[in-house]
Amino acid sequence: MIKATIITIGDEILIGQIVDTNSVSIAKRLNTIGITVAEKLSIGDNAEQIEATLKRAHAQSQVVIITGGLGPTKDDITKHTLARIFSSPLIENKEVAEFVEKLLAARGIAFNALNRSQALVPECCEVLFNYHGTAPGMWFEQGENVTISLPGVPFEMEHLMDEVIPRLKEHYTLHANIHRTMITSGIAESILAERIAAWEDALPADIKLAYLPAPNIVRLRLSTYDSADGEAARKRIDELFSQLYHIIPDNIVGYEDASVQQLVHQILTERGQTLAVAESCTGGTIASRFTAMAGSSAYFLAGVVSYSNESKRDILGVDYENIMRYGAVSEQVARQMAEGARRITGADYAISTTGIAGPTGGSAEKPVGTVWIAVATPTHTIAMLRPSGTDRGQIINRASAYAIEMLYKELKKA
Repeated sequence: MIKATIITIGDEILIGQIVDTNSVSIAKRLNTIGITVAEKLSIGDNAEQIEATLKRAHAQSQVVIITGGLGPTKDDITKHTLARIFSSPLIENKEVAEFVEKLLAARGIAFNALNRSQALVPECCEVLFNYHGTAPGMWFEQGENVTISLPGVPFEMEHLMDEVIPRLKEHYTLHANIHRTMITSGIAESILAERIAAWEDALPADIKLAYLPAPNIVRLRLSTYDSADGEAARKRIDELFSQLYHIIPDNIVGYEDASVQQLVHQILTERGQTLAVAESCTGGTIASRFTAMAGSSAYFLAGVVSYSNESKRDILGVDYENIMRYGAVSEQVARQMAEGARRITGADYAISTTGIAGPTGGSAEKPVGTVWIAVATPTHTIAMLRPSGTDRGQIINRASAYAIEMLYKELKKA
């Protein structure tokens, strides 16, 4: 098994000034070619730390990929540290120098000594030419170990990884890492684990199961590593997942990035039916989930964010006496919101949400996280109380997911 360690360098990562997306992208791409990521690390712009981390990384991994610290200023020390580690002097790469000078000229930036220093690379490395920036990538070989240094700018790193991946495939004999993810919905993680326990216990020793919960869904990922026959491994995993159709048939949404809203999207499109939404506490989140999908204009008619009591009354036709008597967060109001959305748009189906997203506004009777959801269909309206958490963002996401799942269940019944 070929293992890799990914090291992101920069004080800005450690203090939370930027989010490290590079290691996520690199890890995904390495896994696709059969290189297993053993560790991901973020460290500061410190020469001693870089050297110690690199030494430790190569003790467990054949491949080390570093991003960051390749700029022209004094705080960018990665290149100089690598030159010292590999006992190699820095020399100017003329091709890089000429490219950087032309690139900066096109941007109206003077080509000074600092910019020229970008063309300095350790003599022992192979230059990975960066056509999208001023810092070249570098490829070092030392016995069985490969060290790759890439710019920290994500789009520059991505383009250089397009060159790195085929080179790694040529350099090592790689076997396949296979990951397959099934999406389940409408069942809590603990209940799901209980229901599929016998299936899980019977899994082969070389196939690992992971539970990945998210709002109203649980992803089940099966993984096998270092398979000599990738196609056979995929088939084994597919056969194992197929057994779940007999255990949890009503909870399987699909695979990989499948979502309940995609199933709703497919059903409404195929049936030629339409949808409208009336949202209070979810603030347009449900509408955005549908309209983010290409082709949603075929069925999605309108979304109303009726945040105030007056808008619920004036736009959706909610009886104001119900609001005063039962409160805006109530079954009666949720039902009338959904029915009003159907009526004013002419949609076949409508979803509504009304709740308390917090952090204020809750009470002993209706604490933060209380959400009423309704779905109006051509024949009836259903409503359900769904406590949706304690954090505002969590509540909005969960309530949106619950509402879409309620609609999906009604569409399946129909």
